[in-house]
Amino acid sequence: MAPSTRPLRIVPVRRLASAAAIALLVGTVPLLGGTSAGARPPSPTHCSTDPGARLTSVPSPERALGFPLGLGQERPVTTEEIRGYLHAVDTASDRVVTGVLGTSALGQPLPYAVVSNERNVRPAALRRIAEDVRDLRDPRRTTRREAAETADDSPAIVWVTGNVHGGEKSGADAALKTLYELAAGLSCEVAERNENLVTIIVPTQNPDGRDASRRQNEFGFDLNRDWFARTQQETDSKLELMRRYPPQVFVDAHEMGGSQYFFPPNADPIHHEIPAEAVDWINRIGEANKAGFGYNGACTETVTTECYFNYARYDLFFMGYGDTVPAAGFGAAGMTFEKGSASAVADRVQQQFHTQWSTLGWAAANRHEVLTDYYRIWTDTLAQGRAGTLEPNEVVQPTNEVQFPVPDLRIRSYFLLPDRQLADVRQLVERLRRMDVEVYEVQQATRVPNARIFGGRSARNVTVPKGAYWIPMEQPQKHWIQSIMGEDPYTPFPYFYDVSSWSNPLLMGVPTISTGDDVRPRAKLVRQISGGRTGHASLWGSYGYRLDSAAAAEFTFRLLGRGVPLVRDGAGGVVRLAATRLTREVDELAESFGVTLSPGGPARGARLERPDVGLFGGDGISTTSGSHGEARYVLGERWGLELKPVTTADINENTAAFTGRSVLLVPDGGNPTGGLTAAGQANLRSWIAQGNTYLGLRNEGTRMARAAGLTSTTEKPKPAGYQVIGSHLRVDVDSASPVASGRPAEDFEFNNGDPILNPSTTGTNVLRYPSGETFWANGYTVGVDALRGTAALVDEPTGAGRAVLFAFNPLFRAYNENGLHLVANALLYPETGAGPAAQRAPAVDPARAAAARVSAPEDLGGGWRPITIEVADADLARTRSIVERFTGDARTSAAGGSSYLVIPNPQGRQADEHPFLGDLVRALQTAGVPLRSLVA
Repeated sequence: MAPSTRPLRIVPVRRLASAAAIALLVGTVPLLGGTSAGARPPSPTHCSTDPGARLTSVPSPERALGFPLGLGQERPVTTEEIRGYLHAVDTASDRVVTGVLGTSALGQPLPYAVVSNERNVRPAALRRIAEDVRDLRDPRRTTRREAAETADDSPAIVWVTGNVHGGEKSGADAALKTLYELAAGLSCEVAERNENLVTIIVPTQNPDGRDASRRQNEFGFDLNRDWFARTQQETDSKLELMRRYPPQVFVDAHEMGGSQYFFPPNADPIHHEIPAEAVDWINRIGEANKAGFGYNGACTETVTTECYFNYARYDLFFMGYGDTVPAAGFGAAGMTFEKGSASAVADRVQQQFHTQWSTLGWAAANRHEVLTDYYRIWTDTLAQGRAGTLEPNEVVQPTNEVQFPVPDLRIRSYFLLPDRQLADVRQLVERLRRMDVEVYEVQQATRVPNARIFGGRSARNVTVPKGAYWIPMEQPQKHWIQSIMGEDPYTPFPYFYDVSSWSNPLLMGVPTISTGDDVRPRAKLVRQISGGRTGHASLWGSYGYRLDSAAAAEFTFRLLGRGVPLVRDGAGGVVRLAATRLTREVDELAESFGVTLSPGGPARGARLERPDVGLFGGDGISTTSGSHGEARYVLGERWGLELKPVTTADINENTAAFTGRSVLLVPDGGNPTGGLTAAGQANLRSWIAQGNTYLGLRNEGTRMARAAGLTSTTEKPKPAGYQVIGSHLRVDVDSASPVASGRPAEDFEFNNGDPILNPSTTGTNVLRYPSGETFWANGYTVGVDALRGTAALVDEPTGAGRAVLFAFNPLFRAYNENGLHLVANALLYPETGAGPAAQRAPAVDPARAAAARVSAPEDLGGGWRPITIEVADADLARTRSIVERFTGDARTSAAGGSSYLVIPNPQGRQADEHPFLGDLVRALQTAGVPLRSLVA
């Protein structure tokens, strides 16, 4: 595994500064928790058989914080107290060192602790341990003998993390309790854990959300969906620390509704590229947690509180989770632990501690086996990559069978082609490299005899040009490459708690092929991103770049924010800046975005203006999550635009907060009119006619425009059983609209159960799903043919302005790069040159007026999607009787021999935060109802 040359953005391990002085007092809280399963290695010679024996020099939580953690605890620990307690323990214990892995969106430090025995945490020893474990991940540079020596001599690395969702606080408090026991305990149980493990403890991954008691971070992002994309700095810095200390076991402690506790075995589906060894460890750790859980033991029909359950609801499939990415990307036993938030604080923390402690006990007892098998994971991975084989699909739940096997195909290489969207291609290369993937730049054109072209096509004798990027599968990160590059994730079983596609080439819309041929082009290893100036322009010349990617768009907005004059050649889509404005800083900025600056003649063309964007936060819009937060992050934080709030009242009353903007962005929400009065709708039409841009996203964004008479699109009803679970579909692109500038004639669009728009008759259907044989979808879909011929993006003119309406959310989690590029094009829409007459608000077109009179469909998903349960027609009655115990709002339909119960989710809750979904699924399973599919 070639090392990345990009520096690890980690504050070196050091003593943490405390936000408040904490007294170092004696701790005597008795050790509570179950023993781990399996035989243990010999006990260290100097340890106590008394489980309550502790060092008096290390402050207990009770003395340092003023209250115990776990039993007897009455309130959660504050973020400031977390930092202070880590500092106090670090200061007092020679088993602990602490550091700061990065900062949150609001600038709060993200502290961590490394704890082991005194020898292991010395700087030189800790570096050696980390290097030895990293070397296990590359059998090309580590012999079997060296690996065996590491398994004999080195501790394993275990991570314990909590509070990735800000309001789920008990995991962080339990992690502090775990830290104290490891730092202060004198028992043989403690000594065995410290002798055999290096434990990395990150109590809170989301301090901003913790302070606000909010699931999301400051930008409204769910950090437990951000792992592969690393858009948020909290995630990015954590993964850099994981690259330094690769885990063999990873605990991510959460909370859920109710008063029960979940730990693996997981629910199906499990991603096929997660190593079998990791799944085995996960399941065996589950047995250890059962033995150590205490309280009421396993949940049954009669035991329903303060008990544990397995399997239901928590899958191991989507590559955005804090268990799947450690598993697929690092070969670890990545695990989500969930405690019901209805329990008392003391019980929540104590149960989290029990599972953390039992997990550490299992890892310590099985250290040698884990490290031995860890090396085997990467040895097998190299062999799989060499042969081009993919791992098969499997299920873990006893009642399930694989419904969709991984197809019999071989993939030995991926190629990212340089024809277009080159800056985004380079950004994808960097994303791969920052997970230790080896990427090579092709130095000489290479013929690929048999190629699979993304989008379900194939071709023979494809020439891969010089400058393309080659990703061979014969490397240690084969599992990770396939996990995020694969054209389809090949779900084994139709249970979905998130999306069913996240193929990075499709998200970015970059040209990609794969092949099973043993192709070995002449190529060099990429060690840094390419971009920046390629030559020297004359003093009167300029430097140009194609505005054909999200990265190039971001570079453009950053330049405009710095006051750099830019012009655009309307015909070629090339942006130019005068040679005199190319400073070293601008050149370095271009390189960081992968944007190539080519020298040319004088800068001529239409001047680009920085848009003045109003962000609608009126009726129906959540301002703390969803696309409103995504807009604040993408347009505000990354693109540097100053987003000004616009309310319903501002539009109804025509205030300067609204009329002073050149763009109004309306995020997804739940009010089909946005609360606009007839006067407000007229104000909106008049404002657009004056040359401004309305940019509407998904449900509320498109429906508010329709209600105001801005579009002739109508919504096509979704057929019974219709499901598009975060899938990619091919779309035809109409280049007549400037919104399509720089996009190919065929592109891909990410659809997550979005509204189905009948095409516009009064505007340009910029993106349209094909109606013929080129129609294509990946992921999991049911009834997807309903999309054929419909529109995904329309450009509707009104006077000198326009309404640009996305049926989908182009800002989704900030990782839908081709959508981001389309948004940038809409923001930089060129002047139409319309005369004064066009700037007066025209009468509403009859087709638009007719569309406005059609009632908007009920919003059942609340910005996400409703819960949909599919069963056989014969099972409908008993399924409905069980569902009615939880809600009376379920809607029933039937199609193709299946019955569907759709449960509204008006607040748009994710599956893991829904108040009764978990209990409902377990009730259905207990009753023996066979679920054909489950979507939440």
